[in-house]
Amino acid sequence: MRKLIVQQWVTVDNIAAEPDGGLSFVSAEPFSKTNDIAFKNRVMGLIDAVDTLVLGANTYAQSTGWATAEDQGEYGEKLNNLTKFVASSQLEKAPWGDFPAATVTRAPAATIRELKQQGGKDIWLWGSLTLMNSLLESGLVDEVTLLVCPASRGEGRRVFEDRHDLKLVEATSFETAW
Repeated sequence: MRKLIVQQWVTVDNIAAEPDGGLSFVSAEPFSKTNDIAFKNRVMGLIDAVDTLVLGANTYAQSTGWATAEDQGEYGEKLNNLTKFVASSQLEKAPWGDFPAATVTRAPAATIRELKQQGGKDIWLWGSLTLMNSLLESGLVDEVTLLVCPASRGEGRRVFEDRHDLKLVEATSFETAW
């Protein structure tokens, strides 16, 4: 069975989005010249392990520029070619540049259940805190990857709204210049 892997950028004080929705604490791009090879390998390992990307409507709206970003190299190409689903009650369609459009789903939990039963690589939920929390409550999240940035913000949206007992599987420090 396929796994649903959630990835969140987060500050050391558990903030995943600033009050305005921003992520100014994330200053590293996966393939900037200042990042170390271990970090790049980790990022590529994730994208190579998945074939489906799930986004909430807000994260989708912030991410559509990836389809035309010329500086993302192999990572961007792989990201753009993933099968994509956007959870939204408002959108009718979700184009992704010249790449295959995302499928809009109004029932994300049912969509994830169905996808997990199908063959293929794992499923990646990128950002989308509201969607992540609803899928956690539905018992559909198999793994949460937190990319912890050495910064604090004091206020904003926290990764977890409620209590969750999690199991630490791995912790890795990178020499990435944030």
